[in-house]
Amino acid sequence: MFDPPPNRPDPIGLLQQQAQARVPELVPVRYGRMLASPFAYYRGAALPMASDLATTPVTGLEVQACGDAHLSNFGIFASPERRLVFDINDFDETLPGPWEWDVKRLVTSMEVAARDNGFSDKERRRIDVATGASYRQSLRQLAGMGNLDVWYAHADVEDLQQAISERMTARQRKVVRKSIAKARTRDNLQAFSKLTEVEDGRVRIAADPPLLVPVTDLYPDEVTRADMLDMLARLVTQYRRSLLPSSRDLLNQFRFVDMARKVVGVGSVGTRCWIILMLGRDNTDPLFLQVKEAEESVLCAYAGHKSAYATEGERVVMGQRLIQQASDIFLGWQRAQGYDGKQRDFYVRQLRDGKFSLDIGTMVPSGLQLYGELCGATLARAHARTGDRIALASYLGKAPAFENAAADFAAAYADQNERDYEALGAAAASGKIPAERDL
Repeated sequence: MFDPPPNRPDPIGLLQQQAQARVPELVPVRYGRMLASPFAYYRGAALPMASDLATTPVTGLEVQACGDAHLSNFGIFASPERRLVFDINDFDETLPGPWEWDVKRLVTSMEVAARDNGFSDKERRRIDVATGASYRQSLRQLAGMGNLDVWYAHADVEDLQQAISERMTARQRKVVRKSIAKARTRDNLQAFSKLTEVEDGRVRIAADPPLLVPVTDLYPDEVTRADMLDMLARLVTQYRRSLLPSSRDLLNQFRFVDMARKVVGVGSVGTRCWIILMLGRDNTDPLFLQVKEAEESVLCAYAGHKSAYATEGERVVMGQRLIQQASDIFLGWQRAQGYDGKQRDFYVRQLRDGKFSLDIGTMVPSGLQLYGELCGATLARAHARTGDRIALASYLGKAPAFENAAADFAAAYADQNERDYEALGAAAASGKIPAERDL
């Protein structure tokens, strides 16, 4: 269960503190997105929940935590071997920490999403318990495997599709097939056709303000724009050093064409995020890189230690390489000084490489339960790679007590999440915070 302490920090105040380091004109967009629904609020409220989780009991067993393990941070992407895999796909908050925090955030996200979908109490309970049970059972299975077997364990999408096909309806199987087919089309060529235009014979990133703003529009002053382009050019040049030599050589075969500021996600809105268009052989050979600001993990103030790495970008990349079964070949990091003279940390990856997330809002109860089980097993694999899986498995045991306790917590915290969502709405209505809908 979750029982908020009397001195619980104001969640709106925590969000306001977090917003102070972000791009001011994008902060209203962040609040607006969070006000779309209680689940949208939950996605953006990793910091308030980290504060709350710090008041809950833990076993003392640590893993490389995701830090923001809600269900929308799992999805499909292409591995370097070009197979589609299912895994965690967001690591902005990763840091060594209690395993319980990740599990509670995941199971609670199932409860909040199920409420948004209008599921009954009984249906939600079944989904929450199944998610926790999948984590426990998978962790126990992984505890019996050798170190190399655990490290090489992966979730190939086609294998998963076959494994769960008998539990899906004909409609669900059709949806999964379409989702996999769509994921295969989400590559650099698809991004190129969607995000670019030709102007005066020159390829450039098409403007879609405020979500996508080319640098020429964002900084019409030539001197300021030149400074920004110089900063990004230095960042990309220096970032190459964080890549493997083979990836570095491949990147050297592409030339810079254009860049734009891009608004992403819900929780990340307001962080400095850029996309860079590069071309290789010709206009049919594009590469889109995403350069995303890395802030201090929301877990840092509560985990009892800071990151072991010199920069936040390196923290994100190294955490991702530890947790994720197969990482982007262009994943790297760099610290850069902006034209305003401030040092900021960034990490870099491909913008799209088979990345695709299922539409949670259209799922029926049985579909969300299957998805929860898949996420629970995936999180267990991530934790088994970096924590004491044998000790964890021993603690979790064979009985269903763990998943029932996790479901109890999820229901109680979902109630708190709804109160916090209403508080954010009240703050926006009173003018305490600015909110702007962009969707």
